[in-house]
Amino acid sequence: MHEEADLSADIKDWSKHQVRLWALKEAAVEDKFADILFQQDINGSSLLLLDKTDLKDLGVTLGPAKLIIHARDELLKFRKEQPSGTINQSGGLCKPYPFQRYHDACRYMENSILDVPESGASDYIEPCHEYKAFINTPDENKMCKFTTEVIRFAAACMNSRTNGTIHFGVGDKPDFTHGEVLGVDINDKEAYENALNLAVDDCFEHKHKRAAKMCIKPPRFVGVLNKDMTSSQKCVIEVDIVPNSTICEENIYSVSLDSKKGKKKAKGKETDKTEPKQSKPFFIRDGSSSRNLLAPTTFAKPMEEFNKFVDSVAQLSQLRKQAEEKHLKGVKSTVQGSRLSQMITGGTQSLDQSHFEQYVIVTNKSHPGQLESLTFLQELNPAAVLDFDPESTKNGLQQHFEELSTVNVHLPVKYKITEGVENIASKLKLTRNTSWVLCNGGVEDEVPSDIENWLIEKGASVRDVISFLCRKDVLPSKRFLVVFLLLSTVSEKMDPLVETFSIFWQELKGTEQILCICENEKAFTYWKDLIEARCGTNISRRCIYDLSFAEVNGTILSLLSENRRSKHFLPCGGGSKVLFEKKVERSLNTLDVLCVNQCEGGNENKIVIEGNFYKGGKVSWWNFFFSEQPGSTPFIKRDQFDFIMNTVLPDLSSLRKACVLFSLMHLPGCGGTTLAMHTLWAHKDKFRCAVLKDSNADLAEVATQVVKLLRDAHEEQLPQVPVLLMIDDFEDMDKVFDLKQLIEKECVTHDIQSPQVILLNCMRSDSSEQTETTGETVFIGNKLSEKEQKQCEQKLKEIEKTQKNLDTFYGFMIMKKNFSQEYIQGVARNTLKSFNIDHKYAQLIAVLALLNVYCKGASLSVSLCEEFLGLQPKAFCGSDRVEDGFGSFSTLISAITVEAKVVFKAVKMIHSSIAQHCLQELATTHSVQIAMIANLLLTTDRFYESTQGKDSLMQNVHCMLVKRYHSKEEESHFSPLIQDIAKQSQGLEEMVLNASKRFERDAIISQLLARYYYLKKRDFKEAKDWARRAKDLNPPILQTHQHKKRTTLQRGSQCSDFRTGQTSGLSILQGAWEKFRFVIEILEKTPIFSTGSVRHDIMSGVLSGDLTIQKVEEGDHKRNKNMSYYSVLRQFEDVLCTLKKRLKISFDFLDNFYVNLGSRCGMKDNRERIAKIELFRCFKQYADLFCKTDSTNLLKNKTMNVMLQVHNARQFLEMQKADTYSGVLDYLSNQKPTEVMEKIAQTYDFLQGNGSGCTLKEKINFIYANVVLSCIKPHSPQLEPFKKLCDSLGQILGGQISSSEKLPLHFISVTLFWPQPGGDHPASKNLGKFVSWMRTLYDENMQGVCNGKRPVVHFLLGKKYGYERMVHLEEIRKCVKAGQEQFATMWANGTIWKERQVEQLLCRVSGVVQGRCILADTSIPDLKVDVGPMFRSQLSGRAKGSKVSFFIGFSVKGPLAIDIN
Repeated sequence: MHEEADLSADIKDWSKHQVRLWALKEAAVEDKFADILFQQDINGSSLLLLDKTDLKDLGVTLGPAKLIIHARDELLKFRKEQPSGTINQSGGLCKPYPFQRYHDACRYMENSILDVPESGASDYIEPCHEYKAFINTPDENKMCKFTTEVIRFAAACMNSRTNGTIHFGVGDKPDFTHGEVLGVDINDKEAYENALNLAVDDCFEHKHKRAAKMCIKPPRFVGVLNKDMTSSQKCVIEVDIVPNSTICEENIYSVSLDSKKGKKKAKGKETDKTEPKQSKPFFIRDGSSSRNLLAPTTFAKPMEEFNKFVDSVAQLSQLRKQAEEKHLKGVKSTVQGSRLSQMITGGTQSLDQSHFEQYVIVTNKSHPGQLESLTFLQELNPAAVLDFDPESTKNGLQQHFEELSTVNVHLPVKYKITEGVENIASKLKLTRNTSWVLCNGGVEDEVPSDIENWLIEKGASVRDVISFLCRKDVLPSKRFLVVFLLLSTVSEKMDPLVETFSIFWQELKGTEQILCICENEKAFTYWKDLIEARCGTNISRRCIYDLSFAEVNGTILSLLSENRRSKHFLPCGGGSKVLFEKKVERSLNTLDVLCVNQCEGGNENKIVIEGNFYKGGKVSWWNFFFSEQPGSTPFIKRDQFDFIMNTVLPDLSSLRKACVLFSLMHLPGCGGTTLAMHTLWAHKDKFRCAVLKDSNADLAEVATQVVKLLRDAHEEQLPQVPVLLMIDDFEDMDKVFDLKQLIEKECVTHDIQSPQVILLNCMRSDSSEQTETTGETVFIGNKLSEKEQKQCEQKLKEIEKTQKNLDTFYGFMIMKKNFSQEYIQGVARNTLKSFNIDHKYAQLIAVLALLNVYCKGASLSVSLCEEFLGLQPKAFCGSDRVEDGFGSFSTLISAITVEAKVVFKAVKMIHSSIAQHCLQELATTHSVQIAMIANLLLTTDRFYESTQGKDSLMQNVHCMLVKRYHSKEEESHFSPLIQDIAKQSQGLEEMVLNASKRFERDAIISQLLARYYYLKKRDFKEAKDWARRAKDLNPPILQTHQHKKRTTLQRGSQCSDFRTGQTSGLSILQGAWEKFRFVIEILEKTPIFSTGSVRHDIMSGVLSGDLTIQKVEEGDHKRNKNMSYYSVLRQFEDVLCTLKKRLKISFDFLDNFYVNLGSRCGMKDNRERIAKIELFRCFKQYADLFCKTDSTNLLKNKTMNVMLQVHNARQFLEMQKADTYSGVLDYLSNQKPTEVMEKIAQTYDFLQGNGSGCTLKEKINFIYANVVLSCIKPHSPQLEPFKKLCDSLGQILGGQISSSEKLPLHFISVTLFWPQPGGDHPASKNLGKFVSWMRTLYDENMQGVCNGKRPVVHFLLGKKYGYERMVHLEEIRKCVKAGQEQFATMWANGTIWKERQVEQLLCRVSGVVQGRCILADTSIPDLKVDVGPMFRSQLSGRAKGSKVSFFIGFSVKGPLAIDIN
């Protein structure tokens, strides 16, 4: 029989036995026609010569003759088309589909080899196999061949009492490798099942039909994957045969294979050693084929062999029964469930408290039937998934996972290190959302690779991914687990997963951080053998294979606490709740959302959590939860808590604003953050509460996520519940207002006005002076009231009963001791008694203290501390805690989670005051000065090696060195750290030089060195060298880091003109100013301009363009001696003569920008105040050179030439920055003496009346000067009568107006001529045109610079008449006693308009909503003016035609509607 199975590749070599076998299998003819060929000695050579006539002569009828000729010709054609050497090309080995299973996730890969041969019966239970290529059979004969082969195989297995599987679409020799998966195209699967049922009815005797149908299982269609792991349309058809002993008993089965041709089936009788008819063959399994015992052969007499077999049937049946019983007893028990629980958690047996902080999943081709059993992946929330299924995004695991959670799909190339590692991780959102890495294409037109080519085409990029993930500055060392989830069997040594395992094994230096999950033991055996061959290591102890994926899923999910397993809910208003889907929750990755049922059902350790909090750690939701449990005393309420609950939040909720704000100002370490979180906890049923995780997050993204939280479950209707968002540790209020503005903008996009977003701004205060509590600001100081102290006493009694080590609960005791400095000093002194700077942990505590004092909120990552202390973390629980590595100083630190570019665990000092006193103690008692600690921090390379938090540490150290703190009066030259070192010791120069080495390529640090040598050492040469280095590192670098950081405008044209729409910025002005100073220094060193006021005036004349170099030379009696200087000056005359003009254009533009634009709410921006200080410094030096005339003298001297008086007057105005309308408007808020403004008005009055050609600009500025003077000194004798001023303005409007003066002219016209009952000016009728022109001019002039800015409101419309009708901001400020920040908050929230004094001051106007604007009513019946809303969100939800009332503010963009009701 072996000869028959082993068909030669060359047909000529076939024997007659092989021809007969071929005719039966491939030509699909009946036995009798195959026997004719055999009896006629037809071998391979003669088969090639046969034609239909020859076959008819041999007695083969037409139909079978055509089948034989067609099959032979197709075989020859196939052989001819096959390339040389590829006939037997095949893939690796694979296991057959599990026997008698239909829903397993098993598929074959094209050209893979089934690793079981065609065989006969072995132990009756292990199935025998038979393969049919089924690809050369004509379509019209496929069903016939299928049913014939199945019936033949089934009868053979039933008679032989062995399980078996027949495979269609699996090749055999000689055309293919034995067992090679080919696959066949199937259009109608149901047709095969129906045909098989009919064939059983036709072929089996009536009494055996039921048994046959029970033994012959329905066809199974196993999918075939292409070699690149993509799906194909092909499948392998498999039919399992299961002749159970209870079904077959001792029966034998003959079949009639002629019945399907229409022959009448004879009624069968039980065969009992009698010769059956020829039409009913009797098949048994004989080796690798099914043989008919009754077929005529030359080897034996058929009846003898048949009778012998029949005699053995009873014995066969008994053997079958015994085999079944043995198989049932062999089902083994497993303990892999507990092993899985141990390995997936690192030994903690709880996912809530898992040793592993992150998980990385590696997986391959999934099957639809597996997906429902993989929901545990959502709970693991892996940092990354390396997916080798190229169809994962279409119908695989990625598509399924994305329905449950938030993922970011990437190709491996995204992980290539092209910039800072943490920057890449941040862009990938690696520790915030799951990064799904498609390692074999399937997205962005990336073509999948087959197994043979994957390593060459994609292996290198996947290695980059793995190397990136295993870096110590990305995922925590020894605290992440790599899970190989084998959804498809890996059976080839070139499989990508084998190479991936090898790379992880190398990067992680072993298998302690690797877990492998296989679906069954066969898949595990393949995997284990391949890994052992590739890596030489046995991974059995790191594998789970006895559990199905459903059991794996249940086991892992059972490791979650009830809280983690349960659903979370958000409030919906009226006591209702809505399900907070986990996918939505994870998509809000910048927010920590507080749910209604937060913490319920949790199993967190109360003793540990409360102990950490009392020690000085940050408060968590669990602390509030525990305090509400029976037997606990309530959480300590600060006195301001009830005020916030009962007054602040209700008032803010009543405002019709999309976003409102209140600030909780607090001294560091005084419980401000705790109070803020307590407020959120108390409102979790009323508001959708959340905490912003990272104050440095992208604010636009934060705004989007906040509004998404607001709208969750309300997509089709207006939200019912506001969001209460806590923001903590923002650097300044300007950033807070930026976020507020972005949230309002996002609300407008979704037409949301109310309910709104309430921002609870928790911010540290630099001043210990208590700020007055208002509806927008609450202050927390470092003094407890008696009520608060009593609560502390009660809580202490509870702590004494439940906690140990009470003496180390410094966080709680500091508050209980009422923030006593003596107590804190004693803690620092006693704890640091054993301090020795030579010890590693002592060095680390000193560095932590330094960081905490000079950089708010700074910390050191756990990974960094472990590296520095030489701790060796292990991949299971019970390894050393980093806190223990600090020895006796461990009581001074607490563990935190840092939300930075990469989320990581860190340690910090427990209290800012303790850190401060530690530094003092180290200096006084242990002679460890700040400079020594700073040098240690700067020179120790281990701090800056690849560990988590490296970038954060670099930023914090950089911040300590360069961040300066400014007052409104002056700008600090150095950071507090440098100032303190300068006071404390002589180590400053060494420290700054070490800083330059650590930040070698940092231009800001080089600037710091330049400033140090210039101001501290007075070493100008060294300062110049460092300045040059800073410029080389960053050519456009600004004078100071603050200016670089805060500059508003981008670089524009060097000599830009505001009037033509071109832009210039402070950076350009500063660059030009430095060049200007350099030019002045050079000119003053020349004998031409070196001494005397006359020569100074000459230089001023040249730089102003009033004098040419030639005229100067002609008037110089030493011109021969100075000839060489004149020669050089003439070369640069064009530059010198326009220098003043170019500087003046820049000054005017920046004045215009700063005066008319604000960052928020129509108000000035604090960030621009510092920039204006620098601008004023530059202008002062400019004015000293070009504007030296004293206006008092020129006005007293009646005999002075009028032209000279005019010239001096204009110089005076320029020196006072009052020669532009924006400069005049600036006097409303620049706090200059009112006498200066009076002189300016007087000077403009002089220019108006001298008849010397007053310019249009001066006439307009005259109007502005009087308006501004009326605001800051209402009863000044210099004021022009209001009616006369209006008449002058009317005359200007009637004349020619240059384009550069239209905007200021129309602005003041709209302000002065707004209609009032009984006193309208004729020009008031043109108000609509003026507003339209203003908006057009504003857009033209401010294009490119107004992005993110709002026009400043200079005046508001009042109730009175004349000058008093224009109310400026200072008058509003006087109505409310509040500081600058509080006033800004009241303005932003709109609460300022509810103040009674303000309402009495301002005039409320009515109007009608028209889309995005309002048509305001006026005292002129037919005149309605188009007014834009200051906050677009206040028009959201208002229908067109709605009646509204509002106050009017006047800005250069037109009138604005404020406080719309």
